[in-house]
Amino acid sequence: MAMEFAMREDSKEIDDTPTIEPTPKPQDSEDVIPPPPKPITVTNGHSDIPSAPQRPLVPQQPAPGPSAPPPPPESESDDPSVTVPANKSCRRRGCNAASSAETASSEDEHCVYHPGQALFHEGSKGWTCCKRRVLEFDEFMKIEGCKRKKRHLFVGSGKKDAGEEALKTVKHDFYQTPTTVIASLYLKKIDKHRSKIDFTSPTEIVLDLPTTDMKRYKTTMPLFAPIDTAKSTSKIMGTKVELTLVKLDISNWSTLLVQGLTDAGVVAARDDPPWF
Repeated sequence: MAMEFAMREDSKEIDDTPTIEPTPKPQDSEDVIPPPPKPITVTNGHSDIPSAPQRPLVPQQPAPGPSAPPPPPESESDDPSVTVPANKSCRRRGCNAASSAETASSEDEHCVYHPGQALFHEGSKGWTCCKRRVLEFDEFMKIEGCKRKKRHLFVGSGKKDAGEEALKTVKHDFYQTPTTVIASLYLKKIDKHRSKIDFTSPTEIVLDLPTTDMKRYKTTMPLFAPIDTAKSTSKIMGTKVELTLVKLDISNWSTLLVQGLTDAGVVAARDDPPWF
């Protein structure tokens, strides 16, 4: 029996053909199931979805208001029919020449002046037409002009001399000691013979300052604190009026005027537009 079983086992055929795996059938795009969406995490009211870049906001500039009309151009020469008075100052900025019989007949005169405007910024002083800057006002008045003309301009067309120009404001500066206040009112070409400075009361000063170039500054200054009118003094210089005010007490003056710097027509000297 055993031998018969062994023979039967040997008689069986062995299939050694390799098995080939069936190739999977490609699926259509419609049959593909997309993966589930990723959950959104919200923290403190903000999601983790990146936001699109935003353009920076450009602040809108306010529309410029209507500007004042420019002043009429200055006459470039004197009218020959207009008589130039003696000691008449040249109208051009930076030229301090005064008229005389010699200048009226001289052919060699030259006007050296500044065509630009006076510039005051953060304590420095100069002209817009020049690069030089100084700190002291007296040095500013000495800056030589950067342009030349053959003749001075004393009266121009003569139309402006029909009346004086009333000045509403002038620049001022002041410092103090425990007993005095030294104030400077900046105004050039002041006529010393016609000017009046009256210490009318301990709290007021009356000013009447005409200039040789047909300008006039008149005002009443209400002072911050009372002064000794008998001991207080004034001095008229070439470019300013200096007031030495003697205090009645040793209190500190925070301003020169009791009602502010502009109520009496006096404005601060630094960082303001020039008065020319």
